[in-house]
Amino acid sequence: MPTIFERDNINAFCKEAPIEILSSASGPLSGLTFGVKDIFDIANIPTGFGSPAWLNSHPIPSKSAPFISSLVDAGASLVGKTHTDELTYSILGMNAHYGTPLNVAAPGRVPGGSSSGSAAAVAAHLVDFAIGSDTGGSVRTPASFCGIYGFRPTHGRISLENARPLAKSFDSLGWFARDPEILLKVGEVLFNETRLTKSNASFFFLKEAFELLPADVAKQAKEAIALRLGNPQISTVSIGNGDLQDWAETFRILQGAEIWQEHGNWAKEHINEMGPGIKERFEAASLITVEQKKKAQLEQIEVIKTMNQLLAENTFLILPTVIDIAPRLNATASELDAFRKNSFKLLCIAGLCGLPQVNLPLLTIQDAPFGVSVLGKRGMDMALLSEIHAPN
Repeated sequence: MPTIFERDNINAFCKEAPIEILSSASGPLSGLTFGVKDIFDIANIPTGFGSPAWLNSHPIPSKSAPFISSLVDAGASLVGKTHTDELTYSILGMNAHYGTPLNVAAPGRVPGGSSSGSAAAVAAHLVDFAIGSDTGGSVRTPASFCGIYGFRPTHGRISLENARPLAKSFDSLGWFARDPEILLKVGEVLFNETRLTKSNASFFFLKEAFELLPADVAKQAKEAIALRLGNPQISTVSIGNGDLQDWAETFRILQGAEIWQEHGNWAKEHINEMGPGIKERFEAASLITVEQKKKAQLEQIEVIKTMNQLLAENTFLILPTVIDIAPRLNATASELDAFRKNSFKLLCIAGLCGLPQVNLPLLTIQDAPFGVSVLGKRGMDMALLSEIHAPN
């Protein structure tokens, strides 16, 4: 059988970290193949973290992330490690050192990141599912861009032992699949829980989120998710006095402060080895003050209160995953930066509150995928996956 590198014609897999673990176990994932984002350790295989500087300044790990054996024991075969944005500090999928994986769903556009290789590999049918991570949108964004399912679980539900952190208060292991049934099966294995029967769940559109879209796109998105859920009468709720732009700024400050606390000493030594965009983000993170962080922490408490009021038991919110279809590969740096900032108005909600969210590949706009998300309260992961895994 050809190796993944012989089959990989989209630059999704890391050639400096070859790994193959074939499973002979019979289990719920029997016969399925998967890739793993190159932030997770696999014993005796280098973890590059999307950065040659990181790769060359850190030892090869001696232990594997715990979820690897869970998936292999359930019958899935690991075929390789997938590319990530540099140090995972981006949502676009463009790596100055290793290149940009091809988005087969929209070849002239970025694949999204930072779980770029994982999403691109699933979209290109190189694997059946792939593991990524989501701190500020790094599973949800590429899932939307590549036209696949992507799931970010409740923060802390799945161990991130033996993984490279970006900002631990927000980091979550996530995964991609083309098939919602596979998405759910992976969840059953990783959560060690069984799927739930569909209940009388309540779904609501999040008013301020859809107001960020052009009116015609918002209408199409609402119609598509209503059809998908078999629920033509979906009401709208509001965050009240909250402002999504303010929430995004709160997230930026908290994430940036934590990133600098985690990686600042190393970054100071290697800042000139970083690619464009990543270097500037680290420099901006270094300037965040203690006062800014304290203010943002108080703002986060208010955001969590607001979302707790909206997300009663068995209630889910619907929102666009990101602000638009994927930017073009030849977009300017300022266009890409504006896209990031605008998308965080949507992506920050799950991050600030540690909530589970799933991207559904429901629309095509200008020949490119556009995803709609469903968001649940903390701990409602299996309920969320079970509700969306197949049309009513």
